[in-house]
Amino acid sequence: MKSFVIIAKKNEKSNRIKQEVKEKLLKHGWKYNKQFPELIICIGGDGTLLYAVHKYLSLIDQVKFVAIHTGTLGFFTDYTDDEVAICIDDILYKEPCIVSSPLLKIDIYGDTHKTKYALNEMRIENIKKTQILDVTIDDEYFETCRGSGICLSTQAGSTAYNRSLNGAVIDSGLSLMQLAEITGIQHSKHRSLRNPYILHNERKVMFYSSNFHSAFLCYDHLTISLKDAEKVQCEIADKCVKFARYREYSYLSRLKNLY
Repeated sequence: MKSFVIIAKKNEKSNRIKQEVKEKLLKHGWKYNKQFPELIICIGGDGTLLYAVHKYLSLIDQVKFVAIHTGTLGFFTDYTDDEVAICIDDILYKEPCIVSSPLLKIDIYGDTHKTKYALNEMRIENIKKTQILDVTIDDEYFETCRGSGICLSTQAGSTAYNRSLNGAVIDSGLSLMQLAEITGIQHSKHRSLRNPYILHNERKVMFYSSNFHSAFLCYDHLTISLKDAEKVQCEIADKCVKFARYREYSYLSRLKNLY
């Protein structure tokens, strides 16, 4: 890999590190290429990396990501802000191990058909009124959920929004999905599973509703209205985010940094 781009959080520290990394790599013959980079260097936190993934989604099969942590949460980052020199040396002189994390494919059907992708999760949320959702898995009816909405996360996203819903944190290397209700309503006239449900990576999950008018689809850090939708289908995509790892990766260490 000899071409790169840097996506940095908009603050003084991140911009300073961006300039340092850029100057060093250019000095050693690397090319700065915003349109067709091979390596995307993210400087900030997990939000910065998610922004970069969606920015370069059209090139996702051709690019690799590495990240330096300067933000509030760095679960996807391999280096801290005091390891910038180590990161630069690793990029220049080491061959990385490529680790892939599958994306979630989200198809929205209605007046039009839209396809979105998420690294962490997708959520159907309604803050105005109770959202009623019929859930089918592989075309088989599973349950009806009533509440604020529902969350479907990937393994990578198990430590994100899913964790706040008391979902399970999933070990690295497992390709699966996890379904969890958001403030589900349970009473004598209505029951749903209530517990988070872990699904095989070949499952297809469909959400139906007679009224999506005030609901939103939230995918990673992005949001769109579902007012014209009739159903939303989710499955593990054939697209992956590829991380360039230049040194030993400890998933357990990163988990412990969360709490």
